[in-house]
Amino acid sequence: MAQNTNTIQSLVSLQQQMLQMLAPFGLSNDEIISQFGRLFDPFGLVQDQFNQQMFKTFDPFGITRAYLDVQRAWMDHPEQMLDWLTRLSTDSWALQLQCWERMSGIKVSDVVPVVVFDERFQDPAWTENPYLDTIKEFYLLFTRWTEDVIYDTPDISDKTRRKAAFWVRQNLNAIAPTNFFWTNPIAVRRFIETGGQSVVAGIKHLLADSKHKTIRMVEEDAFEVGKTLANTPGKVVYRNNLFELIQYSSNTEQVHQVPILFIPPWINKFYILDLGEKKSLVRYMVEQGYTVFIISWKNPTAEMRNITLDDYMLHGVLEAVNVAKSICNAPSVHAVGYCIGGIILTALMAWLDEDVQTSTNNPIASWSLFTTLTDFSNPGEIDVFIDEDTISHIENTMHSKGFLDGGQLADSFRILRSNSLVWHYFVHNYLYGEDLPAFDVLFWNMDNTRLPEAMHAFYLREFYLKNKFMQSNGVTLGGRPIDIRKIQQPLYAVAAEQDHIAPWKETFKICGLVNAPIRYVLATSGHILGIISPPVNPPKRRYWVNEAQGATDAEAWRNQTPKVQGSWWADWDKWLQTHCGELQTPPSLGNAQYKALCDAPGTYVLEK
Repeated sequence: MAQNTNTIQSLVSLQQQMLQMLAPFGLSNDEIISQFGRLFDPFGLVQDQFNQQMFKTFDPFGITRAYLDVQRAWMDHPEQMLDWLTRLSTDSWALQLQCWERMSGIKVSDVVPVVVFDERFQDPAWTENPYLDTIKEFYLLFTRWTEDVIYDTPDISDKTRRKAAFWVRQNLNAIAPTNFFWTNPIAVRRFIETGGQSVVAGIKHLLADSKHKTIRMVEEDAFEVGKTLANTPGKVVYRNNLFELIQYSSNTEQVHQVPILFIPPWINKFYILDLGEKKSLVRYMVEQGYTVFIISWKNPTAEMRNITLDDYMLHGVLEAVNVAKSICNAPSVHAVGYCIGGIILTALMAWLDEDVQTSTNNPIASWSLFTTLTDFSNPGEIDVFIDEDTISHIENTMHSKGFLDGGQLADSFRILRSNSLVWHYFVHNYLYGEDLPAFDVLFWNMDNTRLPEAMHAFYLREFYLKNKFMQSNGVTLGGRPIDIRKIQQPLYAVAAEQDHIAPWKETFKICGLVNAPIRYVLATSGHILGIISPPVNPPKRRYWVNEAQGATDAEAWRNQTPKVQGSWWADWDKWLQTHCGELQTPPSLGNAQYKALCDAPGTYVLEK
């Protein structure tokens, strides 16, 4: 520690001597420090217009530019950089002392403790083996220090900090010692236990994945859509060029008068809501006595490049609403939107309430939203992809094909959680040689879809980049300005506590925007498992639920709301009973106008 103190004092002394040497030239301390920063870019290459264009060509996501902005900012503030280096030096010496003690057989606490939910270092060998412990501790020290320094960078925008930190984190995650055979104790142990067969199996997995051009999370034949997944009985009762409408068979003697229409996201297949008998929200609602419909979106092709968001709203959702009303001879429907399906439902609600006639006779008398953003000012970790350069690159990519490939979108979402969705499978597939798990949610996640060019370009620019959706009359759809503040129909909104795609505090903002009764639910878990949360005994999940109309402080709402054990599905059912009318005889599957076309799950869901 004494040596560490002497080093710091020497650095401070050197800095003071440099300032004294340059003082006769008439430069103040601030000017000297500012000029010192120019040593990083003496020829102004980063500022040069040609080089900026070169960066856009070879680095469309602006990764290098974010890195350089951070480095240049620190070079302009050497005194603050010295403070951070001092912290690193201090922690390094403390860690060195820990390593000596561990090597000597002395049990001491980690200088840099492992986060509880970081599965990479949970094996006892990372603590018991002093060599592995040293590797782990220095890795954690330098990775956390690097990210902390980036987030503390002076005189640059928060967005640049987040972008630089995000992409640095991807590199730091990639070089984790657990990702390499000889520094992964579990991999070495399994190699010994299996006589090398774990490595042989890992190589086979690697060769198989190379054909798919991705690190697979599940075998492509682990499930069969229509048999083991999406197997709730029903019929396709309507089809156009955009979607198929599935009506599910009732299995109760009576059903509520008002049917339920699910509007799933079109960035994946609909059957996330029908994951087999035990996890199917569709099946659960049928068993509670509701007539259930769901939209199955067509997987877009190049010929659908001009399909717009207006089309999804009017020729998709509104068309499905009218068909469901007709089949059930009901005065209205209860519409349920999930993720981007919830965004288009919110737009439709505002579109209907914009016109006096449709507002008075709104075909959607009540509605529900699952993990849905309406304010995109803080859209979560996906914000690193939201800027002019990145969106222009995506638009250029779509223009050459007519769509955004589903695999590209899936990869983008995977790296938002790269440790759990990329490197976890790299380690388990290749280093451990494990067979891929038969996990239904992962199978659905890999069964991705394309996005049409016109729709996605408009959505990215107007909603994410410009955040116009939450502005009064900021977006025009179907010839009408959209103002979500005009929505008056009762709403049941569900968010997920660990959701990184639609952060729950951002989804909560709708409570202060919509002029209607709102019951808000915050479920534990994330974007998918927070919604797919069937009742089980004993309960696995918990949730907060309370009225929230006019509320604007998400944390205050949670603090004054008791936490309930179990699944929120039962609470939703109870709420729906008051909004879906009296019980009556179940309707037929289809009617004279909309005849059954084929069995569920239909044909569109099988398209690749």
